[in-house]
Amino acid sequence: MLNKLPSSISALLDARTNGHSLPAGLYTREDVFEADLDVFFHKHWICVGLDCDVAEPGDATVVDIGRTSLILLRDDEGQLRVFHNVCRHRGSRLLDAGTTIVSKLVCPYHTWTYELTGELGFAPHMGKDFDKSCHNLKSVNFKSIEGLIYVCLSDDPPQDIDLLERTMTERLAPYDIRNARIAHQTDVIEDGNWKLTLENNRECYHCSANHPELCVSFVDLDFGFDPESLGEEDRLQAEEHFRLYEKRTRAWEADGYPSAAVEQLSECATNFRTQRLIISGAGESQTYDATAASSKLMGQMTRKDLGDTHLWGHNSWNHFMGDHAVVAIVIPLAAGKTLVRTKWLVHKDAMEGVDYNLDKLTDVWIATTDQDADLVARSHAGVLDPAYRPGPYSRFSETNLDKFATWYIDRMRAHGY
Repeated sequence: MLNKLPSSISALLDARTNGHSLPAGLYTREDVFEADLDVFFHKHWICVGLDCDVAEPGDATVVDIGRTSLILLRDDEGQLRVFHNVCRHRGSRLLDAGTTIVSKLVCPYHTWTYELTGELGFAPHMGKDFDKSCHNLKSVNFKSIEGLIYVCLSDDPPQDIDLLERTMTERLAPYDIRNARIAHQTDVIEDGNWKLTLENNRECYHCSANHPELCVSFVDLDFGFDPESLGEEDRLQAEEHFRLYEKRTRAWEADGYPSAAVEQLSECATNFRTQRLIISGAGESQTYDATAASSKLMGQMTRKDLGDTHLWGHNSWNHFMGDHAVVAIVIPLAAGKTLVRTKWLVHKDAMEGVDYNLDKLTDVWIATTDQDADLVARSHAGVLDPAYRPGPYSRFSETNLDKFATWYIDRMRAHGY
């Protein structure tokens, strides 16, 4: 049975038509879900958290990816560490889900005790000849890219994360994400496959009809439109918008703020895109009136008119603005269940009720995430229906979905499916 599994998935991959959504089984089948976890969440770089999740020595947080449990922590010297949440004795979990503060990592089963560097310091009743140094915690390959923590659970992580690292190190430096503070966090479980969650995020075809709060500040035309479907007035407005984009991008870059689109979406392992986007309306932030939610700007930022530096990967999307940032991390739970964990960041010294109003800070993306959860659930229910057939992507508004689906097929093939 196991020997037949890859060929069965391979048949689904073969069935995909370019320019169309994926065959139903690639969204719904349990064997595909297990393959996705192995390929995309174990053998590729994924975003799992932030430096400021563990801001102080002794801070620790647990992140679960399928059957794999990780501990993010900061050791006594202030160094970031990522370990497997597995005792080297008989495999017990060391820490429960959530955040905590620890001075050492003590296994609750037999009290094997580890330093925050991962070294085994105490293992009772194991005899004088027991070599503790052979039983340190297993560390995980990770990178902190200007405060965004990426891990790869493979011993052979993709090297092409270098472009992401070079690009975002420069772009994120002024926001000082490493030293930001998490003002709020939500966990929303969507009733849909993780790929539907990502597809929904990679297009704004649906935005004007479903995201009234977001569309105050977010320009849906930025991700494509059919010029022939627009009336004369709307077409002229769109043309003017893109002339303004070119002008703003040149001005931002002349002032030392990299802004042009950089993307690595095909023929690669590490999938990402970034660009500095214009914020509509008042032009300051993704809030209900497009003005800044926090009077204390992020990091070393001194301007509110620098738009939205967006970044997406295959399990995350992010928006970095002058006054705050929104970081969303996607974690598959089952073929039809996906966790979307959203964090709102502010300057480390910003005080709620003094420098910012929490409702204004969070309302837009709380509403947007809830709306998206409903859309993803509808999509998943549809692909489960026997009447579902892969439909054509819009060549104007959904080109990034076609690229994602093509990348998905290519990466599955690269790993033997």
